[in-house]
Amino acid sequence: MTSEKNNRSLSGRVTSNKTNKTVTVLVERRIKHPLYGKYITRTKKYHAHDEGNQYVIGDTVVIEECRPISKTKSWMVTQLVTTNVQE
Repeated sequence: MTSEKNNRSLSGRVTSNKTNKTVTVLVERRIKHPLYGKYITRTKKYHAHDEGNQYVIGDTVVIEECRPISKTKSWMVTQLVTTNVQE
């Protein structure tokens, strides 16, 4: 029997990469207001582990929940969805 845990994963945009081996990812989600029915955008920032310091500001990435790495980091970047091309 395999005891593989299904970790949560979110998709968001990298907003900061100033710290070593850490990126800040902005995740947006749309919820429906319970009374008025209007869709509202809610945002939250997560600190995610980036081992190779390879992600830059503007990249869209997928982050996955993992064990706590530090006081604020319990997410890890798993894949790059789109890259930020500066020309």
